[in-house]
Amino acid sequence: MSTLPNTESLVEGIKSWVQCESPSNSPEGVARMVAIIASQARGAGLTVEQTDLGPNVGPLLYVSNREAGDTRPGILVLGHTDTVHPIGTLHDNPCRIEGDRLYGPGSYDMKAGMYLALAALSTLTEPGSTQLPVDFLMVPDEETGSHASRAFIEKYAANAKYALVCEPARPNGGGCVTARKGTGMLRLNVKGRPAHAGMQHEKGRSAIREMAHQVLALEAMTDYERGITVSVGVISGGTATNTVPAQCRCVVDFRIPDMDAAEDVLRRMRGLRAVGPDTELEIDVELNRPPMVRTEEAVALLRRAQELAAEAGFQIDEVPMTGGGSDANFTSAMGVPSLDGLGADGDGAHTLNEHILVSTLEMRVKFWELMLSRLN
Repeated sequence: MSTLPNTESLVEGIKSWVQCESPSNSPEGVARMVAIIASQARGAGLTVEQTDLGPNVGPLLYVSNREAGDTRPGILVLGHTDTVHPIGTLHDNPCRIEGDRLYGPGSYDMKAGMYLALAALSTLTEPGSTQLPVDFLMVPDEETGSHASRAFIEKYAANAKYALVCEPARPNGGGCVTARKGTGMLRLNVKGRPAHAGMQHEKGRSAIREMAHQVLALEAMTDYERGITVSVGVISGGTATNTVPAQCRCVVDFRIPDMDAAEDVLRRMRGLRAVGPDTELEIDVELNRPPMVRTEEAVALLRRAQELAAEAGFQIDEVPMTGGGSDANFTSAMGVPSLDGLGADGDGAHTLNEHILVSTLEMRVKFWELMLSRLN
């Protein structure tokens, strides 16, 4: 087993990843990021497989220390190579160190977390260095819903005893996540009837007027006590100011804490009906990510992680259910004990203030080495 990298080495490696911009909408950028990671993994003696998911997303990357013929359920590590930051963000927000902070787009969410996990796995390539085989899956489209990669996540989760996710540690304490809300999306299209707004207004049927009724009905589905939120996030419609609008469209985000709430919201959304005469609704609704529900098995895994974190020199606390989804939602829904938020300490995800804390890197990489080698 080789030695874990020190802080200086970790910083240089993470900076090289951050300086490769890889937004979800740039398959070429994600491919460059994957090439860097694949080269590093091969150099460490790990098995590497790359899968083309089509022209609209970058490639999927699989890295493992499995020995040939070992089909045992193992540890599934999940990460994503895509970020929310467009190409060119580095120009105005360069990768840099200020005090204890390493800034840069994608540093906290989640390139540093993936780098730490891979650095630890790279020291565990000899036979018997881990009690369970480790499969590290890095997807190219998590920030946009993991639509192209979900089937692969579920494929590897089907042969996983545990799932560990490299999403960043929660700010202000570095806690980890055992429960996440499920996420869904509704696309609603309203069809009305066009007419001249001045000469034949009475013959028109305003799609925007009808949509106003629907927006109020949708937003009223929010129930904070049950943990349900419904948000009409995008809306567009009409053609010209002097024409009664015949079309209006909206996209709605909804979050649910459990499958009972999901089924209730889906039923109510599919049951929407037009309020005004001679208007039609086209409803397309899906639960994109099932809820990540806190289970006894996940809590037992958390307790073990807390013991190993203490051995590595820091404390991991459990945070309350979060409204943001991740790929842990998929593994948890399949019954795999899953821990999320095991990545780097820092703050500012999805902002130009995104950063990680340099002083925590050696403890975090040691934690990953202990988790991957000791879980059984």
